[in-house]
Amino acid sequence: MAHTDMPLAELLKHLEKLAQRSLALWDMPPNASAELINVSENATYLVEAEGGYKAILRIHREQYHSRRAIECELAWIAALKEARAVVTPDSYTGKDGEVIQEGRIEGLENPRYMVLFEFVEGTQPDEAGDLEAPFEELGEIAARTHEHSKVWQRPPNFERLIWNVETIFGRQTNWGDWRDAPNVTPEVGRVLGRVEGHVRTRLESFGASEDRYGLIHADMRLANLLVGPHGTRLIDFDDCGYGWFLYDFATGISFMEDDPRVPALKDAWVRGYEKVRQLTASEKAEIDTFVMLRRMALLAWIGSHIEAPEPQAMAPDFARVTAELGQAWLDRIDAT
Repeated sequence: MAHTDMPLAELLKHLEKLAQRSLALWDMPPNASAELINVSENATYLVEAEGGYKAILRIHREQYHSRRAIECELAWIAALKEARAVVTPDSYTGKDGEVIQEGRIEGLENPRYMVLFEFVEGTQPDEAGDLEAPFEELGEIAARTHEHSKVWQRPPNFERLIWNVETIFGRQTNWGDWRDAPNVTPEVGRVLGRVEGHVRTRLESFGASEDRYGLIHADMRLANLLVGPHGTRLIDFDDCGYGWFLYDFATGISFMEDDPRVPALKDAWVRGYEKVRQLTASEKAEIDTFVMLRRMALLAWIGSHIEAPEPQAMAPDFARVTAELGQAWLDRIDAT
């Protein structure tokens, strides 16, 4: 989760103390308390108080985003909502007039950035159910965010992550090297080395023109869609940054790339997307390339976040299945 040698269990104890003590930085009921609901890049807490008060507190991972980068994330969230491109959650201003708060706690060497978000009523689509309708909606939402990103006048000194070949495969990666992930055997490594080479070649040819590459959500999984009484909301822009628009489809099927429903979900996503903006034949032909790019990024993520429960659960088979997906993709390329 963070660039620290501290065991995760110990780190979470410190972060829980920080969360509870930091609630006073915002105007909320005095009896409010925070409960951890997710740990990944950040630690996320549900804040509740008597009388029905609810909010979401995000304590940022150390050394992942600068304060300016978080400001830019919040600026895009607000702009998307103002333009009615998609419905996004609000963030709350602290007592000092700042949206981004900074907190320290004994036991942690460095302070942490924190943001308090509106609690959004709703549920995420059920992955075990029929996903074609949610993916069609997801495609439409993705297209609206991409259309907005093409015309939005960004604030000065705009700073966000970059999701391209070099930040996934290069020397300065966002999530580390896939080769360092658990169970990357020599055989798996040989297959994925060929996959990386073909992904690099194809995306270099594909190009990064403004109609294909821009500001993207970069984590548009079903877990980040909440369907509620007031429509569908897109949450968790923590990974938003510059990348290929089609990468957002690949993030949508994160961790389920081997699901037999994926071809139908891809078709549904494209249907939804093309309600807003058209895709060329050459763009559609490269969607599977972005799936492999994302899958290998996730393999690296598992390796660099192995102390967290979700990566631990996936680690035993993820490298092997990634190689199987990669070999099948290479076989399809050779057949065309």
